[in-house]
Amino acid sequence: MKFIQACSAAVLLTCTVLHGALAQPVKMGAGTYFLAPKGSDRVVPTAVYRTESLSKTAAQTAQWYSTLIYNPTPEAIFVQPITVRPTAAGFELALPSKVVVPTERRDTEIRYPHTDALLLSPTAFEPGQSRLAKASDWSIDISLGRGADDMRVTVAHGSPYAYLQLSRGDLRARLPAAAERIHADADPRVLALRLKGKTYALFGPTGVRWEPVSATEWIGRLPPGKGYVAAAALPDDKAPTLALFTRHAYSFIQDTHVDWRFDKGSSQIETTFKASTRTMEGEDNGPLLGLYPHQWFNNASVQNKLGPEYDTVRGKIKLLAAQQFTTTSTYTGFVPFWPAVADPAQKTLLGEIMKSDQRNARRMMLEEGKGPYWQGKGLQRILKVMDVAEQQGDMEGRDRLLTLVKGRAEQWLSGEGNTYFHWDKAAGTVAAYPEEFYTVEQLNDHHFTYGYWIHAAADIALRDPAWAATEKWGGMIDLLIADIATAKRGGAEFPFLRNFDPYEGHSWASGIGMGAMGNNQESSSEAVNAWAGLILWGEIKGDRALRDLGLYLYTTEIDAINHYWFDIHHTVFAPEYKSVEVSQVFGGMYAHNTWWIDDPRQIKGINILPLTTTSTYLARDPEFISRNVASLKPEIEVFNARGKSVTPADIWQDIFAEYLGLADPAAGLARWNRWGSFELGDTRSHALHWLASLQEMGTPDFSVTADTTLYQVFKKPDGSKTYLAYNATRVPISVRFSDGKSLSVAPGKLERLQ
Repeated sequence: MKFIQACSAAVLLTCTVLHGALAQPVKMGAGTYFLAPKGSDRVVPTAVYRTESLSKTAAQTAQWYSTLIYNPTPEAIFVQPITVRPTAAGFELALPSKVVVPTERRDTEIRYPHTDALLLSPTAFEPGQSRLAKASDWSIDISLGRGADDMRVTVAHGSPYAYLQLSRGDLRARLPAAAERIHADADPRVLALRLKGKTYALFGPTGVRWEPVSATEWIGRLPPGKGYVAAAALPDDKAPTLALFTRHAYSFIQDTHVDWRFDKGSSQIETTFKASTRTMEGEDNGPLLGLYPHQWFNNASVQNKLGPEYDTVRGKIKLLAAQQFTTTSTYTGFVPFWPAVADPAQKTLLGEIMKSDQRNARRMMLEEGKGPYWQGKGLQRILKVMDVAEQQGDMEGRDRLLTLVKGRAEQWLSGEGNTYFHWDKAAGTVAAYPEEFYTVEQLNDHHFTYGYWIHAAADIALRDPAWAATEKWGGMIDLLIADIATAKRGGAEFPFLRNFDPYEGHSWASGIGMGAMGNNQESSSEAVNAWAGLILWGEIKGDRALRDLGLYLYTTEIDAINHYWFDIHHTVFAPEYKSVEVSQVFGGMYAHNTWWIDDPRQIKGINILPLTTTSTYLARDPEFISRNVASLKPEIEVFNARGKSVTPADIWQDIFAEYLGLADPAAGLARWNRWGSFELGDTRSHALHWLASLQEMGTPDFSVTADTTLYQVFKKPDGSKTYLAYNATRVPISVRFSDGKSLSVAPGKLERLQ
């Protein structure tokens, strides 16, 4: 999320306070961070709306529920399949329906807004200010307490239930319209209602009495000591469905936990999702878990076990009666750079272009006064030129570029001048200055921004391991990694996986979760860039836990992208959606747009860039690439017909040539214009090396894996293959590929087998 509307009044009051105290520097190896902003630089916002116990932990920013902790009147929370919203009057629950919204771009947005909600509230006391009371891996507790009284509500991704517990008194249910009670004789504990074509049910304890007050209001008289009700939205109004929901309604979710494991031999990530429950009465029947498409698609472990399903903004969410389930994804590898181009003509041209790029490298590294996003992007950009120079044998050029990049990175990491990092220990976050894209004021985009820095640092460390030592500059990089990828839960220093949503399988960009359509993420490819950086850094440092975390995040985010951004499996997009791909995924919406412009090239390109050797996942469906690129022409014609224009007119032409090259190397090379524009994270040297390499090696072959971390296989139309493996360790390794091929790789070397 690069741009967003202005802060809410409460957050604005906090985030615009000028910090007058002196910034306190703290040495970390050769680097320095600060415990307060310098001068009048903005401070980070305070997560005001948390319970006392939770306020002792790092603020849970950039999550699907983050609106709750920064806003006195939170926006809707998109739990999936239900939506909820705490208000001054009580707790709202709804089952959203699809709304198709035509746009001036002549395409459509698909929305599932929070409307026509049930309002649940205590009768014995007025609800208090909503606060986050607990946060586990994909469930939260919301407190609406007032004094000694509390109404505590638990909701969890995928769960159709909201679990309510009242300190005393009865429960009132107000409806948005008159409803019909159905299946009244099924179970006296249950109030099932058909409301505006949807079915809701309230499951009370034994002894509850459901009393109608009017056509739009009911009261549940709760027995003493049994102040609990499970509220649910049902997928249909059938009696067997209500019986299923009744059977599982009394297993209240208490905690949720995700674990991941990397099997090096099979190159697979196994992820286990487990929900802990408390049985409120009767038998322990366990919970109903709702699986998203990326969890149930091609998952043999849950086939023939899935029950009713919901139509949602994420496609079909299917119910599983189980305490836990697992998913398995294949990691298909990447190497940090590709080998030298061998074709004489391309080598000559590449040599000419490299000379130009090296002359302009300082300028292309972007201005020193730019903020952390652009500076990190500039560092990585020049390091990709360095990769090309190194592989083409220009070691002097390699060394000059490496020295240039290290100098600029060290300037930032040392905290000199107005470019510096601030660790706000009260909020549990690292802020970088000068601020851009609201990374401080709204805590946006930390994984995008710091991902560039981490990836760049890993590229430096491949050539200079001593630079990355903790006592040198590595400690500062570890601090940035901790900000976006701490695996510890409930700590005060940083939140668990700040931007990443383990259950939805992708990241969120807005730090404070603003917007009626929920949190959002635009540039999924920049998220992948960050997780690739973790893999490289962990492999270089010999940190297996960090490497495996990076592999989990990288592989899982890619699976989610292929479902929710690209829909290559045809499980998500509504028939009314007109675009080939989604550029913006929200909690309750998907759209074909950007935060800054509706130019089709930038709309598409934002989920492709930065293109590096870690981007080969984009080739998982070559036919999709061809369709996506082909749709540019008619979209640009519509854009031009609306009287719009961009400068330059061929903006990002290099990105689309490289992207097309992943499906058709010859077509990609033919599309590329040496003299055309280039995206500010790319260079002509990198573009030509990329395209010429694909021409020589072929397109990525995902059918072959290897028993190492850094590998890649390519295949040409004639069936011939190129095998690559890189050894980031300090001892020789022997790599075995799943088709029987093998490679011996010396420390710090890239080996190639054809």
